[in-house]
Amino acid sequence: MKKKLVFATNNAHKLEEVTAILGSKIELLCLKDIGCEVDIPETADTLEGNAMLKAAYIRNNYGLNCFADDTGLEVEALNGEPGVYSARYAGEDHCSEDNMRKLLYNLEGVTNRKAQFRTVISLILDGETHLFEGIVKGEITHEKQGNSGFGYDPIFRPDGYEQTFAELGNEIKNQISHRALAVSKLCDFLKNIQ
Repeated sequence: MKKKLVFATNNAHKLEEVTAILGSKIELLCLKDIGCEVDIPETADTLEGNAMLKAAYIRNNYGLNCFADDTGLEVEALNGEPGVYSARYAGEDHCSEDNMRKLLYNLEGVTNRKAQFRTVISLILDGETHLFEGIVKGEITHEKQGNSGFGYDPIFRPDGYEQTFAELGNEIKNQISHRALAVSKLCDFLKNIQ
């Protein structure tokens, strides 16, 4: 019987990405599937903290095995900004266009454009918490390029590639992304305990 796991998100892009990576090994449920309408607060000041808060909320309120993630874009020249505030860098409305515009503005005239995407997953399985991390290094482009993906994908070019995440397309991105790396570690862990 397939293991059921709740992914503490209602972000359709994330859900699609993780489902593609996990394949048919696990039955993945989202917050909507379990009737959770709450916008779970992300009040921690680290990615690890936010992932743990979200997973703990589901475990404490629904008693289900679950995992949650938090992802941040960390730009070297900006001392790791936007980091934990990536989704709301330009304001609470989580507008990707505004976030990208603000980041590009803050990097005007800056030659060091090194950055990394980092995802942390907190899994609560049978009452135990496990953390998994995925990092992909790259750089911030000077302008938007490409139409696929979401968030900062049009301005992030991963190391070893000539194109941004938004130009590479989901198939390639799902193999090399920060989330793919973290989910791969999660999958390896789940395979070993079944």
